[in-house]
Amino acid sequence: MISVNELALDIFEELAEYPEDYNVELHELDNGARIVDCGVNAKGGYLAGKRFTEICMGGLAEVSFRNGNINGVPMPFIDINTDFPAISCLGSQKAGWTVKVGNFFAMGSGPARALSLMPKHTFEVIEYEDDCDCAVICLESDKLPTADVMDEIAKKCKVEPSNVCAVVAPTASIVGSIQVSGRCVETAIYKLNELGFDTKKIQAAMGTAPIPPVKKDSTRAMGCTNDATIYHGQIYLTMRAPEIVDYLDKIPSCKSSSYGEPFYDTFKAAGFDFYKIDTSLFSPAEVIINELTEGKVYRTGSVNPEVTLKSFGLL
Repeated sequence: MISVNELALDIFEELAEYPEDYNVELHELDNGARIVDCGVNAKGGYLAGKRFTEICMGGLAEVSFRNGNINGVPMPFIDINTDFPAISCLGSQKAGWTVKVGNFFAMGSGPARALSLMPKHTFEVIEYEDDCDCAVICLESDKLPTADVMDEIAKKCKVEPSNVCAVVAPTASIVGSIQVSGRCVETAIYKLNELGFDTKKIQAAMGTAPIPPVKKDSTRAMGCTNDATIYHGQIYLTMRAPEIVDYLDKIPSCKSSSYGEPFYDTFKAAGFDFYKIDTSLFSPAEVIINELTEGKVYRTGSVNPEVTLKSFGLL
């Protein structure tokens, strides 16, 4: 069985051994746990964002950057590809763990989830569970975790605190913008899973999304980074599942009742209450599906350059 924690640990060790090369900072706590700061106090950058995203996907994806454009406006893009979509996206990258200890709060994702089984139902559906004595977690937070936080993570993962490794970056940072855009494929896999589709039938996945400019606060950054996929994420899935035709109209973000304005504006209009927003909005803009059993290709949704540029402050 593939171990996402073992694969991600190799990438973490590279950051830990050469922090200066990545503009990151390594911290070792009294309990032996290690933290790589990728944007809280450290500068971070594109290379750190690449490694953060690779760790988040359990070492089961390739991550690259390119110069692209949106309606003629130059913009950096992130490209993701994986041959293990269900495990890398749902079994690792999915932000399915709310880490809250004392005054510390973070959205947790990455390989450690496959040890803590957070949430358990997800791992039952994809039939995956990791077995590793080290836990690697990705934390989206503007604070670095304390020893108490790392102790709690160790407890949930059933490993020693000295075997817990964390990479941390705020949403409003270079690495934050990169790693959220790097979830473009995951949004498609997650949406299909929520619709009841068997994501184990997806053999390969590739996706791209623009990397948004860094905003001044976490709420605006959250809106901007989500919009990168909601309005401009393009995903290509290869699968053996003729039944996918029954799901096509429900996949793209444009099918949501909350679609049409930058997410920050929608969130503000809802009184900053997530429960007033249609959750189906968190989907990619456009999806192409190559169904191998019948040799057919399907397309659903489309990008929305105008809303994307408006969200980024370029329109």
